[in-house]
Amino acid sequence: MNHTPTTVIFPTLLARNLNGRTLTLPAEFGGALNIAIMAFRRWHQALVDAWFPFLNPLLAAYPDLRAYELPIIGRQYTLARPFIDGGMAFAIPDPEVRNRTLTIYSDVRQVTAALQIPTTETITLLLVDRTGRIFWRDTGPYTAERAAGLEQTLAGLRQ
Repeated sequence: MNHTPTTVIFPTLLARNLNGRTLTLPAEFGGALNIAIMAFRRWHQALVDAWFPFLNPLLAAYPDLRAYELPIIGRQYTLARPFIDGGMAFAIPDPEVRNRTLTIYSDVRQVTAALQIPTTETITLLLVDRTGRIFWRDTGPYTAERAAGLEQTLAGLRQ
């Protein structure tokens, strides 16, 4: 997958974390650099979760790095947001995980087109700053090779 900066810019998206805080992304991402893990299906949660044993030590090593889970949910479900988000929040006892889980109710096709995401059949990971510049991207489950690509990008940006 592409591990170099692209001309694609992260679009402005309205998100709400599972603790109820509304954010405008990418400007209100918490880090100078942010790993956005975009999920499109309920079963993608297992793919997202598999990344965090690798990401947690990385987040500790890079104080200005944050990671977010971004479930992208079709706009037609907006009226059900309290039920959907409430169910997710209830299932997540850890307030930090609820804080980093940002639901986005939008036109999924517009989001994937803007980010040049070819499929919603797997997760997409992006390393993005608050201006929307994307430095690294990959798709799919955690693998050592994918993780190494992210580490190499971060190391290069640190220099």
